[in-house]
Amino acid sequence: MSLDPLSQTMFALADPTRRAILARLATGEATVNELAAPFDMSLPAVSKHLKVLERANLITRSRTAQWRPCRLEPEPLKAVDGWLGDYRKLWEHRLDRLENYLATLKQPEDKREDDNG
Repeated sequence: MSLDPLSQTMFALADPTRRAILARLATGEATVNELAAPFDMSLPAVSKHLKVLERANLITRSRTAQWRPCRLEPEPLKAVDGWLGDYRKLWEHRLDRLENYLATLKQPEDKREDDNG
């Protein structure tokens, strides 16, 4: 399956286990065993989640002697934030219009008639 980077990131973020792993990595590097500790699943299952996160470039793994820490990579998350930003602006504009409309409904009847002409 060949996905564009944004789709790959969204696919990786769709799973709550992977989101929890990313949340843990936001506090600093961690080993696979440390990342697996809170979950009731095997290390191979956690490794599969890590591979999905790696393919989406959300994490990297380095090697220091026997220790292979995982590290969060924020760039793909910035791309998601940018994509969502366009929709955030749209919804903020729509909500502002709704707020203005609701404010007119709260005005006394006489004031509304004066405003409308």
